[in-house]
Amino acid sequence: MPPHRKWTRRAILAATAACFVTDTSAASRDTVARTQYGRVRGWRRDGVLCFLGVRYGRDTRLARFQAPKPPEPWRGVREARAYGPASPQRGGGDTNQSEDCLFLNVWTPALDAGRRTVMVYIHGGAYSSGSAAGPLLDGARLCRRGDVVVVTLNHRLGPFGYAYLARLGDERFADSGNAGQLDLILALEWVRDNIGNFGGDPGSVMVFGQSGGGAKIATLMAMPRANGLFHRAATMSGQQITASGPLNATRRAQALLRQMELTSADMSRLLVVPPALLLEASAITDPVLDYGSLYFGPVLDGRNLLRHPFYPDAAPQSLGIPMMLGNTHDETRGFVGADRSLFDLRWEDLPGRLADAMRVDISPELVVRRYRELYPTSTPSEVYFAATTASRSWRGQIIEAEERAKAGAPAYVYQLDWRAPAEGGLFGAPHTLDIPLVFGNLEASPYIGQRTGEAELVSAKMMDAFIAFAKTGDPNGGVLPPWPRYALPARDTMIFDVAPRVERDPRKAERELFAVAPYVQPGT
Repeated sequence: MPPHRKWTRRAILAATAACFVTDTSAASRDTVARTQYGRVRGWRRDGVLCFLGVRYGRDTRLARFQAPKPPEPWRGVREARAYGPASPQRGGGDTNQSEDCLFLNVWTPALDAGRRTVMVYIHGGAYSSGSAAGPLLDGARLCRRGDVVVVTLNHRLGPFGYAYLARLGDERFADSGNAGQLDLILALEWVRDNIGNFGGDPGSVMVFGQSGGGAKIATLMAMPRANGLFHRAATMSGQQITASGPLNATRRAQALLRQMELTSADMSRLLVVPPALLLEASAITDPVLDYGSLYFGPVLDGRNLLRHPFYPDAAPQSLGIPMMLGNTHDETRGFVGADRSLFDLRWEDLPGRLADAMRVDISPELVVRRYRELYPTSTPSEVYFAATTASRSWRGQIIEAEERAKAGAPAYVYQLDWRAPAEGGLFGAPHTLDIPLVFGNLEASPYIGQRTGEAELVSAKMMDAFIAFAKTGDPNGGVLPPWPRYALPARDTMIFDVAPRVERDPRKAERELFAVAPYVQPGT
C-alpha cells in the first residue's frame, strides 16, 4: 500500500521552506504579530500569512508529567518560520522531536480586525504519535478558501502526556494522566487570548481533528477546564466513548516502572530519565489488554476529567456545541501496512483473522455468515475490511451520534465513500483520506498523490462544508444537497462522493449486527 509518510526532518524543512517563497511586492515583506508574551515574525505566501512554531507553553522538560505553564515573556521579535518539535515518540525516525514541544502554527489572511472564524486542528496518531508538521496539514489552502484563520499544534504524547502516576505517591504528578489534554487546553487558551491579533475571532472557534485528534476533542468536551474555549467541534474517524479508569491506568504506570527497574520510591528519577528510555520501556505488552504496547490516553482522574466523554450519555457540558462526526467507508483498509495478505484472504482463514481484529466480543463465524447473506458477491477480503470497519471506529461514532440525538443536541454525520485513486482504487476510502480533502492538500496524501479533477471536486465540497460548519454550526449551503441533523430513528448521513447524497441509516444491517455486543472503547 502507499506508505503512511513519516515526515523526516529534511522533508519538513523542505515543506517549511515553501512557506517562505515570496514575490517582490511590498505586501510580501516580513510581518510581525503581537502575542501577550512577545512579538513573532511570520511570512507571506500566496496571499496567506504563515506563522510556524509559535510557542504557547513553556519547555515541558522542566516539568515532566506535570500541568503545562504559559510561556515566559520575551523581548524583541522571535522568528516564526519553522515548525516546532513534535513530542518524543516511537518510530519517528529522524523527525524533529523534543519534550519542548508546546508550539502551534497559524495561517491567516491578514493581521487586521477581521474577526474571522478560527479552525483549530488537533492531529491524530492515537495518543502516542503524530505532529502538526508537514505538507498534509499545511493550512494555507483552507485559510484562503474560507477566509478563516487556521491553527495546528503539537502537544505531549505517550508517557509524557498520559502516563498516570498520581496514585504512586508523588503529589507533583497529580495531573500526569491528562497532561497532554491540559496542553490542548493551554493552546486553546492561547487562541482565546491572542488570536484577535492574527485576524481571528476568539468567540468563533471550531476544533476539528482526525483519528486520535477526534478522540482528544471528544474528551475535551467532557473536561470542565475546556468549557467555553471552543464553539463548534468536528471529529473525523475519531471518538472517545470512555476514558481509562484510574486503576487500569495505574497498572500501566506500574508496568512502566517495573520495566525501568524503578519503584514508587524512585519517582524523582523519572524526571531525569532520557526520553528514549521512557519510550523504549513503553514498548512492553499492555498488562490490561494483553496485546500491543502500553496504552496511553486520557484518564478518569477525578481532577481534570470527572466523567467519561460519552458514557453513560453525551457530556452535558457540551450539548450546546454543534458537532460534526464523520468516518470513511473503508477505515481499516488504511491499517494494512505491510500485510498484503489481507487482500488475498480465503474463506476458511477469515474467522480467525476477524477474531483478532474486530475489537468486539462476537462470534466471527456469525459475522462471516451474516455478511455473506448481506453481500453475496463480496470476497473474503472485502468482508474482512467491512466487518473490521463496522466493529471498530464506526461503532464508536454511532454511539456518540446517537447519544447526541437522544439529548437533542445538534449533530451532523457524514461518511466518506469516494474511492482514492491509489493502485486503481484498491484502498477505497481508507482511514486518513478525509484529511487531505478537508485541507485541500491532495498531492500530500499517499492515497491521492496529485490534483485530479475528481479529487478536487470532492475536496471542494468537503472544504466548504467544514468552513460553513465552523462559521455557523451548520454545514448546509453551497452545492451540497440539504443535510439534516442526525436524529433517531432516521440517522440521516451525508455521503461524500463525486455526487454527494444523503442516506438514511446507511449500512443499517451492519449496525444492527454489531449492536448485539457491548462496545468497549479500545484501550480503556
